[in-house]
Amino acid sequence: MKVALLQSDILWAKPENNRQHFGEMMRRTDADLYVMPEMFDTGFVVEPEDCISPRWSAETLEWMKSMAEERKAAVCGSVATRVVEDGVSQWRNRMYFVRPEGEGGVVYYDKHHLFEYGGETMSYTPGKERVIVEWRGVRFLLQVCFDLRFPMWGRCMDDYDCIVYAASWPNKRQHAWDILLQARAMENQSYVLGVNRIGNDPVCEYDGGTVVVYPYGNVIAAAPTGSESVVTAEFDMEKLRTFREKFPVLKDRDF
Repeated sequence: MKVALLQSDILWAKPENNRQHFGEMMRRTDADLYVMPEMFDTGFVVEPEDCISPRWSAETLEWMKSMAEERKAAVCGSVATRVVEDGVSQWRNRMYFVRPEGEGGVVYYDKHHLFEYGGETMSYTPGKERVIVEWRGVRFLLQVCFDLRFPMWGRCMDDYDCIVYAASWPNKRQHAWDILLQARAMENQSYVLGVNRIGNDPVCEYDGGTVVVYPYGNVIAAAPTGSESVVTAEFDMEKLRTFREKFPVLKDRDF
C-alpha cells in the first residue's frame, strides 16, 4: 500500500482552481491512496451560506470520481456539503473516500467533533457514526481535523489499521497537531496519516505538518514546513500484524 499526502495552499472559495491544482499534484506520483486536507476545494469555510454554492460539493465529488478512475487509486478529502435529511436542509463537513468504479465506489464520513471555537457549529451538523473503509487490504478509519483531540472517538477496537486525518490546523496550535498524531499512532498501534494545508485564509495561517506516522509513534515521512509537497510512504502490513501480536496492548483497552 503506497499513500500520497498532498500538502498545499488552498485558494479561498475557488473550487475549480483548487481541484485543478490538486489533480496536478496527484499526477506527480503513482499511489494507491491520495489524501487532501480538510475542505480542500474551498478552504475551511465556517459560514457556507455566504460564499459556497451548494452545487460545488457535487462537482467536487464528480471530480474525485474522475481522478480515482484516472489514477486507478482511492482519493480522499473533506468537502463542505449541503444535504437534505428528513426534509431539513443542513451542511455537513463530509469526508469522501472515493475508490474507482467497480472497486468499492464512494464512502463518506461526516465530521463528528465540530470546531465550536472557530464557529463551525453555527452552520454545520455533526455526524454520528464512525466510518471505516477497506481498500486494497488496509482498513482506514476516517477522521477530520478536530476529531484528533478526542482519543475515545478514534479508539481502535481491533477494527482498523490506519487513521486518516484531513485537517485545516492553524500554525499557532502546530505543537498539538504534531504530538497528538504520534499519540494516536502509539495508543492504537496504527499507522496515522495527518494531512494539513499551508498558506492562509481570512482567519488563520497554516504551516502544514503533513506526516505519516508508524504505529511505534515515529514519523516515517514528512512534508517540509510551510511548503507545498507530496509526501509518500508505503505500509508494511505484515510488520504491523506481527507488532500487534507480539505486544497486544489493544486487548487490555477499557471498553
